Amino acid sequence: MLETSIFIILSLFMLGGSIAIITNKQTVFSVFGFLIVMIGFGGMFALLDNRFLALAQIMVSVGAVVVLSMLAVLSVNAQEKNLPNEPYKYRWIVFSSILVLPFTYLIYKTLSSLAKEFTTNGFTSKDIGSELFNSWVLPFEIVSILLLTAMIGAIVIARKDNS
Repeated sequence: MLETSIFIILSLFMLGGSIAIITNKQTVFSVFGFLIVMIGFGGMFALLDNRFLALAQIMVSVGAVVVLSMLAVLSVNAQEKNLPNEPYKYRWIVFSSILVLPFTYLIYKTLSSLAKEFTTNGFTSKDIGSELFNSWVLPFEIVSILLLTAMIGAIVIARKDNS
């Protein structure tokens, strides 16, 4: 019963954060909604008793991605007058939600028919960590430099010159 309650609370937090991302006009508040969703994902991994993924989710998503997104949002300094006019925004949100419902039901039915227990074939989080830091360090660093370059490029393009 406790696990179900925690799952419902985390789901409501994630749903509220997702709604905040979509509906807020101020991008800073959208990033805070994103922060709530990422913390909820970490809580879901902790609820599944996977400490490695929970900590990795909190450290990487919350500690890096959200902070970098906040830096980009604050650097661009988007003003309300520059935002697009979206008169049918909530209609599109409802339409998209209705459109996604059959796929959600299909995924639910597929996942509920799977086996209840999965085997790990003897792999532990220590094995995964050593593999990541021994064999995959260079691709990880290349992707992180590429993402940093893309973020800096987006800031430079979005910034207006005052001259």
